[in-house]
Amino acid sequence: MAGRILIADSTATNRIVLKVKLAAARYQTVQAVSGSEALAIARATRPDLVIIDAHLAECGGACLCARLKADPETRAIPVLVIDGAPSQKARLAALRAGADDYLAKPLDEPSLLALVRALMRTRATHDELARRQNTAEALGFAEPVATFTRQAQVTLIAPAAETALGWRRALGARHPAQFATSTRTQALDAIGASDASDAFVIAADLARHGDGIGLVSELRSRGATRHAVIIILDEANAPGTVAMALDIGASAVVSGSFDAEEIAIRLETLLARKNEADMLRNRLDERLGLALRDPLTGLYNRRYGNAYLDRMITGAAKTGQPFALMLLDLDRFKTVNDSFGHVVGDEVLIEAGKRLGENLREIDLLARYGGEEFVIALPETGLEGAQIAAERLRRVIGETPICLATQGVEVPVTVSIGVAVYAGGAQGDTLPTPQNLIEQADAALYASKSDGRNLVTFAGGRAA
Repeated sequence: MAGRILIADSTATNRIVLKVKLAAARYQTVQAVSGSEALAIARATRPDLVIIDAHLAECGGACLCARLKADPETRAIPVLVIDGAPSQKARLAALRAGADDYLAKPLDEPSLLALVRALMRTRATHDELARRQNTAEALGFAEPVATFTRQAQVTLIAPAAETALGWRRALGARHPAQFATSTRTQALDAIGASDASDAFVIAADLARHGDGIGLVSELRSRGATRHAVIIILDEANAPGTVAMALDIGASAVVSGSFDAEEIAIRLETLLARKNEADMLRNRLDERLGLALRDPLTGLYNRRYGNAYLDRMITGAAKTGQPFALMLLDLDRFKTVNDSFGHVVGDEVLIEAGKRLGENLREIDLLARYGGEEFVIALPETGLEGAQIAAERLRRVIGETPICLATQGVEVPVTVSIGVAVYAGGAQGDTLPTPQNLIEQADAALYASKSDGRNLVTFAGGRAA
């Protein structure tokens, strides 16, 4: 399954309709008919997402959302409020209560599923950062949480300069961030700056239809703005805009005319989440940099990799989600050192690690396990996903020689991969230990080497 979703709705028909839509996309659902039942289920099962009817029995959608967000056990769970009698007042009330988004009925299925995918990604990223934080603490690298938060920088990009200035005046009266206006070109030119914006509010249509949405993918592809908050304003309510914008990386899509109050509320929630994630990333980088990273490649080392596997398996025991482990070994690496020297060999290892990292998700773990061997952990990944990922990584190493301009050489390199997969199951099922996983993946890796190298083999003898 793609994830577990709690549906909280007092009307059976609504629950059934929503369950069918989500099941078609392979989501597992659990249902509640009241606020108290939903809160109890959320605390007990920690779903990946909660979808609440705005008129839920006992306390309503906004009330339940506020209770979920006030509870440390459930506050990280994304919440989507659905309203059969939508209004701007109800929308703002839900957002103020902490809802991650609000969707009016009748439901547009592509928009619904795009929102679900986006919120699931948000939850997965949060859980991954928390898992890495817990791993660091388990290894003795805990320290007090920093409390200082600098003033956020927000860039506004509208079809016309006067429109952007109007947005700035309206938002400046409602939110403490520092607001600046920009054109699409200016925003792209400034992406490499050290003071890159924390957030962008962008009109879906700029000089041309869809220009603003295209800008999202550009911002997400650059390191300085990869984690920025991006809000798209879709004033035209164009069909497909919500789904397209969310799927290419927008944090939220606001449909209809510009509403400064709604955008200010969304900025407050999204910037708080970004600040938390940034602090976790920075603290991890600072604390783990020397002790838990390989000094040559900059990747995590074996010590961290082993601790991470413990955490990944513990998490899977609670959720029943699948996971996979890969061991990768550069083929005939001794020949590279013998033919070109150890300086070139080191450069090959660095470039191989870089290529692997660029072709993994943020939630995946990549570590140098020793010598020319790498380990990759893939949370929430079953057999099919592991097959696709392993074959992609094999190709990204083997299909293009590593060109070392400083050394004046081009080195052809391939990689053999062994993969072990836990397919997921019910909570309480017996899971493999980290040592079991390593042994299974290592046996599969040995098979890849024995069968000719530059191959992917799965534990149990299956070849990709």
